[in-house]
Amino acid sequence: MTNAPADGAPLTSRIAGAFAKARSQGRKALVLYLTGCDPDFDTSRRLLLAAARAGADVLELGVPWSDPSADGPAIQAAMRRALAVGGGMGAALDLCRAVRADNPDVPVVFFGYANPIFVRGTAKFAAQAKQAGADGVLCVDWPPDEDPELAQALLQEGLDLVPLIAPTSTPERVKAIAAVAGGFLYYVSLTGITGSQLPNLDEAAARVRQVRDLSSGRLPVAVGFGIATPADARAVAGFADGVVVGSAAVRVIERAVGAGRDPVPALEAFVDDLRRALG
Repeated sequence: MTNAPADGAPLTSRIAGAFAKARSQGRKALVLYLTGCDPDFDTSRRLLLAAARAGADVLELGVPWSDPSADGPAIQAAMRRALAVGGGMGAALDLCRAVRADNPDVPVVFFGYANPIFVRGTAKFAAQAKQAGADGVLCVDWPPDEDPELAQALLQEGLDLVPLIAPTSTPERVKAIAAVAGGFLYYVSLTGITGSQLPNLDEAAARVRQVRDLSSGRLPVAVGFGIATPADARAVAGFADGVVVGSAAVRVIERAVGAGRDPVPALEAFVDDLRRALG
């Protein structure tokens, strides 16, 4: 989902550019999720910048919310920590703005839930996300094929809508979702919550091939949920265009903070290992 200038030439979003750059380097893209404001605003800013510095191609900035139904224990705990220090939609927008001020190139995708967006208003949210320097939005519980309001608001601002595609998504639904998507398609490797064990990869690989066919290969397909180690990332990269790591990165931060250490070096080393595993 990219806008076009008056002469009709397409504009390439930062997200599309990141995947294209990875392809040109003969590797798969690394998408990294971090919960905004965990453990606090400034540390979160440093963590996001460190992740980009260490090789994350796309950053997913998790918007803290009190009822993250699709997220597992690690991200739920991160959201509670973030909310306790004032995290939320407003702080996430400020955090995106701060990251963008220091890094003009890394793609940032807001990752959140429908309620905070609906309360703010879709048009207002989309405009504020754009002003903050975001490139796309992933909303877990706002199906674009059932309610186009959010997709239309994002399109109006030139932001990519990054959809989730589940193992249970029907062919008809995959086609409908892909038709309004931008940036990349996020294939959820399992039914359940984040942080679960990586499932049978043969099934996931077959499903990714099907998603590509149904979407006519218009967008790259990244696979997430259950990828916890460089070995996991390497295995998934064998059939996906990108890998998404979230809960494992959040746990790296939690362990460092729990031990009284600055989590930035630990996360930077973890992301570097993931990036090396992808070629």
